[in-house]
Amino acid sequence: MKNRSNGKVSAKWIPIFSIFFFFLGIIFTNKFWVPLETNNQLISQHRNEQELKIVSEDCTTNKKKAGEKDKDVMNEVYKTHTAIQSLDKSISMLQMELAATRSVQEKGTTDGSSVTSKEGPPRKKAFMVIGINTAFSSRKRRDSVRETWMPQGKQLLRLEREKGIVVRFMIGHSATSNSILDRALDSEESQHKDFLRLDHVEGYHELSAKTKTFFATAVAKWDADFYIKVDDDVHVNLGTLAATLARHRSKPRVYIGCMKSGPVLSSKNVKYHEPEYWKFGEEGNKYFRHATGQIYAISKDLATYISINQPILHKFANEDVSLGAWFIGLEVEHIDERNMCCGTPPDCEWKAQAGNVCIASFDWSCSGICKSVDRIKFVHERCGEGDEALWNALLRSTSHFESENSESKLPQENSGSKLPEEPAVQTRGEERDPNHHT
Repeated sequence: MKNRSNGKVSAKWIPIFSIFFFFLGIIFTNKFWVPLETNNQLISQHRNEQELKIVSEDCTTNKKKAGEKDKDVMNEVYKTHTAIQSLDKSISMLQMELAATRSVQEKGTTDGSSVTSKEGPPRKKAFMVIGINTAFSSRKRRDSVRETWMPQGKQLLRLEREKGIVVRFMIGHSATSNSILDRALDSEESQHKDFLRLDHVEGYHELSAKTKTFFATAVAKWDADFYIKVDDDVHVNLGTLAATLARHRSKPRVYIGCMKSGPVLSSKNVKYHEPEYWKFGEEGNKYFRHATGQIYAISKDLATYISINQPILHKFANEDVSLGAWFIGLEVEHIDERNMCCGTPPDCEWKAQAGNVCIASFDWSCSGICKSVDRIKFVHERCGEGDEALWNALLRSTSHFESENSESKLPQENSGSKLPEEPAVQTRGEERDPNHHT
């Protein structure tokens, strides 16, 4: 009996064993089943990574294709924009030519002349026509220009034929018919053949009218992309000017120069008095933006507009203000080109050494090169672009202008000395020729 009772397990141990075996079962289960679940998770994770990789590759491929499509679209947009610009220019020119034809017909009808009369010679093609504003008393200035930046003789003809660049001194006539001034100019013209004679009476207060007449005369004689006015005491680099204008050739209506906005001078005792100052608002106001008068360029459309509307274009006291006023209500792009108003050395010289050759150089204090007859050679030596820059400017094919230009050959002229003279002392505030105004 005693041995049998010793072989029995006490009742109090039963719960303890139950708990022990319960935890033992949990450990056993985790040991054999967790790896299976973990393997399933790894397989699932690997599968998800593969799917993500495939999707990512598809996205990358789609992005590349989309990028290529975007580039193609941008190229097409650019081509379309260029075509629209060209079409806009063509339409604008057709409208101008139509208006010009109507104007001629109306004028012929008003004058009682026959509209079907024989037309004059066809206009010559050109890239740009440059009118150098000059006066009867400025013979020395003209000679100084001929000796520096303006080609002479056969070179002038070659410049027109090969590059489409026409350069002329523009001048009208005196108030007295066949005066000594006119005869002296006739003699100079027969020698150099570099004048554009205008149907205009020369005078200090007639510069706005002279500007209108120049553009109208130039448009009637040459079919050019650009028309430029420059004073005869300004140094110009023709090659740099041509290259600059060529960048704007596709634009239909451009007005290029050094844009400014000076004060409206109401006082009668000042040089640039504006009699119609009251039209510009309160005293002390400024003019609207316009190109300074020493040099500026306008496109064919604008020159044609001036030619057609000459009688109704209002003239203010200052020529540059008048030109700006004629364009203020039109769809015109104003281009502020600061290389068209460089100072004389050292300003233009430093810029040339830095590779930024100036288009035009002059002294603001004199509204031109101070003592230009004595100093323009010095400016040309220090700031000139060199003959290579002009003749290497490939604007258009030679044959294009050879077929249009039928002028007789000009006499060979000495292009002038290129050696620099000693610079004259710059006189601040030097008075300009009475026939010049900016």
